[in-house]
Amino acid sequence: MRDQIGIPCIFMRGGTSRGPFFNATHLPADLAARDRVLLAAMGSPDLRQINGLGGGDVTTSKVAIVSKSTRPGVDLDYLFAQVDFAKPIVDTSPSCGNMLSGVLPFAIETGLFPASHGETRAMIYNVNTQSRIEAIVQTPGGDVVYDGDAKIDGVPGTAAPIVLNFMDVVGSISGRMLPTGNVRDVIQGVEVTCIDVAMPMMLVRAADLGLDGTELKAGIDGNKPMMARLEVIRREAGLRMGFGDVADKVIPKVGILSRPRNGGTLTSRYLTPLALHAAHAVTGGVCVATACALEGSIAHEVAERSHENPRTVWIEHPSGQIDVRLTTTGHGAAMDVVAGTLRTARPIMRGEVLVPRRVLTG
Repeated sequence: MRDQIGIPCIFMRGGTSRGPFFNATHLPADLAARDRVLLAAMGSPDLRQINGLGGGDVTTSKVAIVSKSTRPGVDLDYLFAQVDFAKPIVDTSPSCGNMLSGVLPFAIETGLFPASHGETRAMIYNVNTQSRIEAIVQTPGGDVVYDGDAKIDGVPGTAAPIVLNFMDVVGSISGRMLPTGNVRDVIQGVEVTCIDVAMPMMLVRAADLGLDGTELKAGIDGNKPMMARLEVIRREAGLRMGFGDVADKVIPKVGILSRPRNGGTLTSRYLTPLALHAAHAVTGGVCVATACALEGSIAHEVAERSHENPRTVWIEHPSGQIDVRLTTTGHGAAMDVVAGTLRTARPIMRGEVLVPRRVLTG
């Protein structure tokens, strides 16, 4: 196999997503070469990703790149990459909180970070959003335990809990909670809230799109006229948020919001952005939860309101619910946020992914 090169990785499920986790030192330092390697590893561009590790879906075409951190007070650096399966694009502008849940287990398994007895805590720096996240994993006897009683909707069975506490999340990409300067904007005759907390998002009422908010994949992805209209609105929102032409970008993501039906705080249909997420992104959950506390926003309007602080925001999604423990200080666009959530993770395979040697040189 002289024309193939092996790159060490662990293929993991993180939350409701999965993909290969790499030590940054095992990937090319040149960004163009790195992206070619990731495209080859995932089998992109190809809708089935038949020639790589990808699963032909946005939640299964993700990559985590981990390294030791040299930043003060930080243990690990985490760079997330969304690998497009239809185009030769590797997007590192967003983050992924689900894949984040596998970062500390990966680091312990590969010797990047030492485990403690009982539980292990590490401070992770998200390179994409320039924010910090405290991760807590169970390590009785100094080894990561993956079996446990924690359950997250969107993943069958139970597993050991992984706690993530998100900090520095306001203005993750734009530098401001409200990149347009407004709590609400009107685009193409539709009211939206453009907000940037952990993940830049455009929030819109389901009713304004002719939806009731409980639709599943066929009712959203299959509604071509609505999706086409929504993409026009999203691209304009991206311009107003300062992201330029977002036609080939996955930010801003879209949240289609409505009242809760099953005892939660509100219902969200999270788009990634051109298809419905089977559950809900963690970073998107932090963003939606924060919007619930932001007076005047679309989320604040449709949510069951709570004046507790901290509060738990329960977001209903197609596979169940995701909870965000939200602590806020200040008000309005000056509000600061710390958000915690519970996830699980599991290693699926460890070894080497083979890519053609030629991709290293283009």
